[in-house]
Order: sequence, then structure tokens, then C-alpha cells
Amino acid sequence: MFFLPLYDDNPTRRRPVVTWMLIAACVLVFMWQVSLPPLQGRAVVFSFGVIPAVLFGNAELPPELRAVPGWASVFSSMFMHGGFLHLGGNMLYLWIFGNNVEDSMGRGRFLLFYLLCGAAAAFAQAIADPASRVPMIGASGAIGGVLGGYLMLHPHANVRVLMWIIIIVRMINVPALVVLGVWFAGQVLSGAMTPVEEGQGGVAFWAHVGGFVAGAALVPFFRRPGVPLFDRPHSRPFEVVPPPPLRRGSVPPSGGRNRP
Repeated sequence: MFFLPLYDDNPTRRRPVVTWMLIAACVLVFMWQVSLPPLQGRAVVFSFGVIPAVLFGNAELPPELRAVPGWASVFSSMFMHGGFLHLGGNMLYLWIFGNNVEDSMGRGRFLLFYLLCGAAAAFAQAIADPASRVPMIGASGAIGGVLGGYLMLHPHANVRVLMWIIIIVRMINVPALVVLGVWFAGQVLSGAMTPVEEGQGGVAFWAHVGGFVAGAALVPFFRRPGVPLFDRPHSRPFEVVPPPPLRRGSVPPSGGRNRP
């Protein structure tokens, strides 16, 4: 069985300009990364990624790799990715859930919220292995904060999920509480089951957990006055969503502003 979230049923009142800008920034930085020769590409990961030992002052980079101070790498690392799947998965989740969280806060507050969640994620992973000299990159921790904030704001909103069982494909409504709850539980279990080994890379599960918890904790303070927590649903949960009918010579409708 395979699940892929596509978009949600949650309307917004304002254009998610900051969400679009964050996606564009990540894509542009990744295009720059892949344009570099392999050795230079590896060097920029060390220059702009978060290295726990450097962040905590237990190690130093060679002078030729010191592009930013250790504390600044917490933010520069959020815009770098390790591959197309890494980038694509992160941007899909930011596209689906970021606009509603931005709508609840306003653009300036949402940008600050995003950066704080990313910083909390980086420190959560660094604290788990403070001696590590392996650079961490990716927007996953900051986006984890967006998911935590979304869960607090719209747990009953339904996410259109593509469900694939062998050869049977269906699109169904799944409550955000289920989609994001399963995602969070998976990160906690994966983090607990993955041994922390100095010098070994991999997925920074504790960064995802730290970002998610930070987002859930911060959203009550960042939302606009009058924006409720635990909003009502806009469609029926666990309902199979039929494909829209097409007339001869017509083109498929967009189906919703959150569709990727």
C-alpha cells in the first residue's frame, strides 16, 4: 500500500507569497548545487550545512570552507538539499500545508516562525549527536514545524491522498490529524530505532521531531488574533474523491488552489 498526499481542502484568504518564495529559494539553491562539479558540490555542503561539532565550538572547518559562522549555518542549511527526492518531498509538503499556516499568521510572522522552527530542528538533531562532524542540510526540520503548526490549526481538515494498492488507485479524504500524526509517529520511531553513530550520515529524524514540536508550541503565539485552533472540517473524512467529469474537448479543471 502506498500513500501520497496531493493537496488539502482548506481554503485561504491571502496569497501565500512567503511559501512560494521559500519554495523558489530552495529550488534555485538546489539548481546551483547540481550545477557544481562533484568536489565543489561536496565542499559547499560542508560550508553551508550544520555541523554539530562546529556549531557547539568543538571543531573548526578548514579556512577554505568557512563561508558562514557556525550559527548562520543553522539558516543556510535550510535551503540546501541532498537530491531530487529530498527536495521534491519537502517542497510538496510545504506546498500543501504552508499556505494555510502562512494565512493564519501573516507573511512576516510566518517567515520568522519558519526560521525558528528550522533552528529548533537543527539544534534538536545536533544535541542528539553533538560531536558529529557530518553536515546536515534540508528544509525538513522547518517544514516539520509547518506541519506541527498546521496540526494545531486544522486537525480536522482533509488531505486528498492518493492511495495505491497493487493496481487499485483511489483518491480519498484523510484527516490531517491522521496524515500528520502518522508522519510524526514515524519520525519518532525511526529516530529511536536508528543508532547515533559518529561520522555516519543519514536522515536527521530528530530534526523532524524537533521542528514539529516547535511548530506546535509556537503557533498559538504566532497566529493572528481571532484565528482559532482546531478548526472545523470542510469535507467528509475517508470519502473517496471521484475524478472530475470531462466534456469532449475540455481540459481538466485545477480542482483547488492547493493542488501541486
